[in-house]
Amino acid sequence: MKKTDIAVIPAYKPTSSLIKLSRELRSEGFSVVIVDDGSGEKYEQIFSACSDYARVLRHKRNRGKGAAMKTGFSYIMKNYAPEYAVVTVDADGQHTVSDTLSVCREAEKNPGALILGGRKLKEKVPFRSRVGNIFTRLIFQLSTGSRIRDTQTGLRAFDSSLLPTLLKIPGERYEYEMNELLYFTKHRIKIIETEIETIYIDNNSSSHFHPFKDSVRIIKEILFFSASSFFCFLIDYAMYALFLSLTYEIALSNILARMISASVNFALNKSLVFKNKQNTVKSAAKYLALALFILAANTVTLQFITEIIGIDRLAAKIVTEVLFFILSWTAQRFIVFKKRGDG
Repeated sequence: MKKTDIAVIPAYKPTSSLIKLSRELRSEGFSVVIVDDGSGEKYEQIFSACSDYARVLRHKRNRGKGAAMKTGFSYIMKNYAPEYAVVTVDADGQHTVSDTLSVCREAEKNPGALILGGRKLKEKVPFRSRVGNIFTRLIFQLSTGSRIRDTQTGLRAFDSSLLPTLLKIPGERYEYEMNELLYFTKHRIKIIETEIETIYIDNNSSSHFHPFKDSVRIIKEILFFSASSFFCFLIDYAMYALFLSLTYEIALSNILARMISASVNFALNKSLVFKNKQNTVKSAAKYLALALFILAANTVTLQFITEIIGIDRLAAKIVTEVLFFILSWTAQRFIVFKKRGDG
């Protein structure tokens, strides 16, 4: 028996193209759920016209794309029998109905997988869309070691089994879609990219994505971690230089400096960066194990760079810290300060 196809469309201040989109999806057999994310009275006529083809849900105020999608997902779980495929579609009409059908068919063929409709992004793409995609694609690859061509695609399909998982993933605005990819990658839930047509209407003028502000929101945890790491690096470097001037011992100076900076780093990362609420002793034990490993590897690397390669001892310290930055973030994010709900 063919599964029900349900299209979820988060919409904030849409154009009249939303009416055409909902009509075309309905004519192809989709059940359509539109979430008005606090667009205001000015857009009431558009949503009223859409109600002929879709169930329109309302937010009294603008809560963000992630929140709108979760509202749609919650409605589906309460009102549909379990056998269905869900596809999220952007409200601006830049996803074709044929591509929407295509990703739904892929979701049916691959139960338990997330299907992404990936654009080529090699054709003429508006500047802010290109900047946003390059930025988030790079951050995603650095954070996970995995490559996804189009991290910002709004065309995503999956079967009913994934809805409970999608509802517990954090994020209310554009960062939700990135958190979704990070969560699925971490938990080894299959992600499949299928190529779709690249369409930008009126140079993507209807998009509410702001390249700088929303990209910062998407990667704020990494930015906070970078700031914390840089601050503690300054402490570590100052202490290293001080102890080196007193003892002339590279290893001893590095160890003493790291003991001081690591204590500050643990406090900052637990309370401010990862907002971890687990038992402090438990987190501290995991952090200590990580810190000892990194300290040992860091010290060996530092001595190798200074004694074998011959780089200046102070310059070598900077090189070594940069090398261990990504390792430290990954271990702290997914092991030391792992949040509840991350599995």
